[in-house]
Amino acid sequence: MQKGVSLITVSDPKSTIAEQFRTIRTNIQFSQVDDQLRTLSFTSSGPSEGKSTVSANIAVTFADQGMKTLLIDADMRRPTIHQTFQIPNRKGLTTILTSSKNDYDSVIVKTKVANLSVMPSGPVPPNPSELLNTHKMDQIIEELSEQYDLIIFDAPPVGSVTDAQIIGTKVDGSILVVPQGIALKGAVLQAKDALDSVHARIIGTIMNRVSRKNGTGYYGGYYGGYYGGYYGKNEDKKN
Repeated sequence: MQKGVSLITVSDPKSTIAEQFRTIRTNIQFSQVDDQLRTLSFTSSGPSEGKSTVSANIAVTFADQGMKTLLIDADMRRPTIHQTFQIPNRKGLTTILTSSKNDYDSVIVKTKVANLSVMPSGPVPPNPSELLNTHKMDQIIEELSEQYDLIIFDAPPVGSVTDAQIIGTKVDGSILVVPQGIALKGAVLQAKDALDSVHARIIGTIMNRVSRKNGTGYYGGYYGGYYGGYYGKNEDKKN
């Protein structure tokens, strides 16, 4: 069973790791000063590379700043948000996508974090990619963007399915999460090329699990490694 991720920004907000997440939030904001981001997706080249941990903690930091934030679990094959926030997953994104009515109140749950709500994935459908690549998904994003300051999508890995590419075409920006020493350079480049091929807007990369010897990231025992920083799209960083 897929487990939830650790919300270090909630359990230990004064820790260096939580501060690093806040720094990443600031860097994301300043990278798009002239073009406000309303929708954002986090993905990775492969599974178990930390994108759900990053997306959930970044969502907390934006909410802490006073932004009305919605975190949506768009990883329908391996959902985690319901486990992380300990909520049912009987209804969620798939419920809205397959329903004739957009009853958001029935699938969006307010969390204990002020200004943060979440939408779990809902039941696993047989055709996630087809559901995401619909006008109904466009409608959902448009309507929810009127209700929230920021919508964050926890998207599936790019190298596994086409879901992240589809979501990338619908959001204002996508961020790749790259764990040092785990993600293969070729796989990361392929993930970038896959997003570029559909004209998704990659606004940067978050390198996590950075070793103390090779980087300036901070130790995160909850995550079994170190956290590095956020690198803008135009910065040349090797994995």
